Amino acid sequence: MTVFRIGEAAELLGVSPDTVRRWVDTGRLAAVRDEHGHRVIDGVELAGFVRTLAAEPDERADFSSARNRLRGIVTAVVKDTVMAQVDIQAGPFRLVSLMSREAVEDLDLQVGSVVVAVVKSTAVVVERPTAAHRGRTGS
Repeated sequence: MTVFRIGEAAELLGVSPDTVRRWVDTGRLAAVRDEHGHRVIDGVELAGFVRTLAAEPDERADFSSARNRLRGIVTAVVKDTVMAQVDIQAGPFRLVSLMSREAVEDLDLQVGSVVVAVVKSTAVVVERPTAAHRGRTGS
């Protein structure tokens, strides 16, 4: 069984450890004490909790087959004569989109704009982190 300490769970969720502690203290997220007295969260429990956070309605989801929708803020826009690069920060994740300059102008994308990055891909690479960067496994 994989378990996560409060700080590790916070890092995965892109929130502060205090937020995770509040969720545990109010009963929204279950945690137990490990053999050292630290509060830990079961990986399956954390995954279920994250699904409930992601279940908030997205009005566009009914009109698109793409399910990977990341709300964020535009942090940079670089335009040339034909193309543009738009950098988006969505929680702890940086996304970079290359699009036509015309699209950037039509959408009036500029630094500070709130956007939704929609990802539709048949090729998503999944990697396992090294032991130093993942939850602990216990018995």
